[in-house]
Amino acid sequence: MRNDKIEQCVEAICNRGCQSVRDDIALLEQGKVVPETEGFSVEEGDQVLVELKNIMAVYGDSCRI
Repeated sequence: MRNDKIEQCVEAICNRGCQSVRDDIALLEQGKVVPETEGFSVEEGDQVLVELKNIMAVYGDSCRI
């Protein structure tokens, strides 16, 4: 279940564009923190990562610029 905090974080990251989302996914996969997830628990960061991956899976290898 996604809460408002997670939803707002994911939306903020996505608003920065496709390549930025991919960069943030890579950082989160390495266990790093991006500005939007600062102060999040490990579980919340993991939820953000899952949501971002699910969203980007729709786009495949293509990104709109």
